Amino acid sequence: MRSVTIFVLLCLSFLTACSSTGGKDDKKNWAAEDYFKEAKEELDGGNYERAIKLFEGLGARFPFGKVAQQSQLEIAYAYYKQAEVTESVAAADRFIKQYPTHENLDYAFYLKGLANFRDDKGFLGILNSTDLSERDPKAARESFDAFKELVTRFPASRYAEDSNKRMNYLVNSLALNEIHVARYYLKRGAPLAAANRAQQALVRYPQAPALEEALGIMISAYDSLGMADLRDDAKKVLQKNFPQSVYMAGYTEANKAWWKFW
Repeated sequence: MRSVTIFVLLCLSFLTACSSTGGKDDKKNWAAEDYFKEAKEELDGGNYERAIKLFEGLGARFPFGKVAQQSQLEIAYAYYKQAEVTESVAAADRFIKQYPTHENLDYAFYLKGLANFRDDKGFLGILNSTDLSERDPKAARESFDAFKELVTRFPASRYAEDSNKRMNYLVNSLALNEIHVARYYLKRGAPLAAANRAQQALVRYPQAPALEEALGIMISAYDSLGMADLRDDAKKVLQKNFPQSVYMAGYTEANKAWWKFW
């Protein structure tokens, strides 16, 4: 009887060992589809780090095929959801370089644009900053470039409409950055630097609403420098494009621009 009991226990131990080595976490016998299914479940459940590891494992074991290709896009998306901009952009860039004719190439550009678009804490933080000249709109420019590439190469893409809307927002924001810096220079008694920065906004972003203030800054800056001809030219442009502008009477801190809320 005792030997039978020992035998049963040994059998149970063997079965337990088999189940622990041959269960869901044993990936030795997994196909690419198994990896992808498990990774997608983790991704959909918000377990982004786990999903990334599974997608990377898929790519390491099965580097070829559509599933492996799609896993790279999923990695870029998972990093985006975690607000890890550098990693998301790098993953999207790798996909773009490796698969330049892929059917989901437009989505790769869209993810790249989204990742940089999300990286706006420092850029949009200019609204609450005192030293506006230190802000770098690099992320906004790179986001704009990615969206522009998408709508130029894939005008019929399902992501084109949203990309165009984001581009319009970015143009206004980039122009606003230039205006903020010009404003900063004017306040600090550097009218030439202010005029040059405002002029950059006019040249780079000719359709942005913030250009009304750019012209106002140029008028004030040229007036301070004694450059009457340039001041009058700026006034003419302002009069033509913004005939009701508050800056026609002169630029002061009391003139609230379109983006000011307080």
